[in-house]
Amino acid sequence: MKKRLISSYDEINDTFVGKVDGEKGYRADYGISDGIYLGINNSNMPTSVFIPNASEVFNTSKELLESADVKINIDCSESCLCFDMCIENSKICSIKCKNSFGIPKMKCLIDSNI
Repeated sequence: MKKRLISSYDEINDTFVGKVDGEKGYRADYGISDGIYLGINNSNMPTSVFIPNASEVFNTSKELLESADVKINIDCSESCLCFDMCIENSKICSIKCKNSFGIPKMKCLIDSNI
């Protein structure tokens, strides 16, 4: 499944926020890694990403985080959540963690260029 990502980066507060366009509802934010939070709606589907101290979390420049070319890939099974984030076609984050969040089996590309 493909979804459109609306993202913004606040350089002063070093905060990255991404929202899945058209998704509504909110149930919880889950820390899927140090400093990376995934928002989930009432249907257990990802709706947003929040990353405070983003340049430190990703160990990258603030200038790169200002790019509008952002892609997030979420691949989830009953037991495992894989989260990859690319900016300007460069992978800046790859996380694999236990799916203790109730997210159903899914593969989703959330892309700012859709």
